[in-house]
Amino acid sequence: MSDTPSILDRVTDDMKAAMKAKDKVRLRTLRSLRSALQNKQIEQSEGGERAVLSEADQLAVVRKQVKQRKDSIEQYDDAGRQDLVDTEQEELQILEEYLPQPLSDEELRERLEAVIDEVGASSMADMGPVMGRAMSELRGKVDGSRVQKMVKDLLG
Repeated sequence: MSDTPSILDRVTDDMKAAMKAKDKVRLRTLRSLRSALQNKQIEQSEGGERAVLSEADQLAVVRKQVKQRKDSIEQYDDAGRQDLVDTEQEELQILEEYLPQPLSDEELRERLEAVIDEVGASSMADMGPVMGRAMSELRGKVDGSRVQKMVKDLLG
């Protein structure tokens, strides 16, 4: 196991710091995230013992929380509720601190060119196998729509 703390450990430590700093928004957001992580642990538990979540499972929980905030921002914006949009955006910024840095366009292009070579793709007809291989390798590191757009550009 690596020496880096798990997301749940980081959230717990950051909650303590937020309490000391009396940062209500950060504390509220981190409590919500910790609760979601603990619920996932309980969901995966067997025999009354709380499961240990893998890094991938923890990241999936964070991504789900981020997606919920983005969806809420869109809905509140459509409803003209700028006060709620601002609140959700504050929380979104805090949650995004727990996500890995996304790949740059250059890094993504290099990875996709390698996948295209591995698959032996030469046209848009080969997009399915390229996307399948690329997404299994890049899941969680980059948005699928971004991968799809770049694959189309490279094969087109």
